[in-house]
Amino acid sequence: MRGRYPSPSGISYSFGPGPLTPAIRMLVIVNVAAFLVTLVAPAVISSMGLWPQRVFEQGQVWRPFTYMFLHGGIFHVLFNLLALWMFGVELERMWGTRFFTKYYFVAGAGAAVTTMVLAFLPGDIGNQLYYSNTIGASGAVYGILLAYALYFPNRPILMFMLFPLPAKVYVAIIGAIALLSSMSAGGGVAHTAHLGGLIAGYIFLKGGRLHLMSEIQYRYLKWRINRSRRRFDVYHGGRTDDVNRRVH
Repeated sequence: MRGRYPSPSGISYSFGPGPLTPAIRMLVIVNVAAFLVTLVAPAVISSMGLWPQRVFEQGQVWRPFTYMFLHGGIFHVLFNLLALWMFGVELERMWGTRFFTKYYFVAGAGAAVTTMVLAFLPGDIGNQLYYSNTIGASGAVYGILLAYALYFPNRPILMFMLFPLPAKVYVAIIGAIALLSSMSAGGGVAHTAHLGGLIAGYIFLKGGRLHLMSEIQYRYLKWRINRSRRRFDVYHGGRTDDVNRRVH
C-alpha cells in the first residue's frame, strides 16, 4: 500500500497503481505459468534454478536467466508479483515497455551474477552459495524498488504495512537488511540476490556517467551541504526532490 495523491490536509492512500501495463502483464503470466509447471514437475526447479556449481562446472549458462521465473511457494510468487505490480506499473508508464523490460532483466541477471561472484568467497558463505539453488524474481523486484525510490524518492510507502516512510528511506532500509543478511550464512533467503538487484539497477540507470569515486565525493559533498543548511537554518527553495534529479 502506498500514497498516491498528497494533499494540503494530509496524505491519502490507495492500494495499487492501476491496471497492469504490457510488460508487467506478460511477466505475471509467465511467472504464474512457470509456478504451475513446477507444481506438476518439481524437477524443473532443479534444472532451471541458479546453481553456481552447475553453471561453472557443467556450463549450464541458462540458469542466471531462468531462475527468476521460478518460485518456491504460493506466497513467494504472490508477494514478488504484488511488488512488481505496485512499483513497476508507474515505471513502465514513464519509461515505456521496451526500456522497462530491459531494466527488469538487467536487474535480475545482475542479481544472479552477484550471487555467482560471491559464491567464490572463502568459508561457509561461499560454500553455501556455490552449492545451493536460488530461485525467484526478488533480485529483479529489488531493482524495481531501487528505481522507484530514485524517481519518486518522497513517495510514502507503508513499511510492514504499518507506518509510512519515504521511498528513498524504505529502499535504504531493505538494502541495509540485504547487505547485513548476506554477510552471514544460513536463513534460506537469497539476500545476495536482493543486494545484487539493487546494485545492478543503480549501475544500469547511471550508465556511463557512474564513476565510483566521483559518486562518493558527490554524496559526501551533498551530506556536508545539507548538514550546513540544518546547522545555520538555511532552506533552499524549489521542489523538494530537485537534489535527486541526477537520474534520467
